[in-house]
Amino acid sequence: MDDWYARVSAVWASASEMADLDVLAAIDALVAEREPDDPAALFEAASARDYADLEAEAEPLYRRAIDGGLDEATLPRAVIQLASTLRNLGRHEEAVRMLEKQLHEHPGDEWTGPTAAFLALALASRGDERDAASVALAALADYLPVYGNSVRHYAIELAARG
Repeated sequence: MDDWYARVSAVWASASEMADLDVLAAIDALVAEREPDDPAALFEAASARDYADLEAEAEPLYRRAIDGGLDEATLPRAVIQLASTLRNLGRHEEAVRMLEKQLHEHPGDEWTGPTAAFLALALASRGDERDAASVALAALADYLPVYGNSVRHYAIELAARG
């Protein structure tokens, strides 16, 4: 089974050198080796479709992967990617709700920054640029060696003005 993950990783590592549909075909060939409801395989199939700009095909696969019980390491990625797909499909409200829920569940771990970045994108797509800037600045504050507290304070003020 570990060999399967290594082969999937190898496809993704060389994806920038391949045509989008070749990446999709390579991932689909690996997915075909697994059970039809395998959450990891469904996640990879969804990711490949996203990569090939086939968001409408990716969405149900992400949902099946999440509902099927993805491992704790992959689940936050799947939520971010599904929310990004929903944003690209024009379903901004649903994307915002998913990402806000994930931020609540991951308030201070390695998923906080990536989730906040995609939440800011979803908010901006929804037309809430001030809230988007506030979320992005608040997340960025954690990575600033100086002025982090000031930026966090200003981010809160910016959101309060909305």
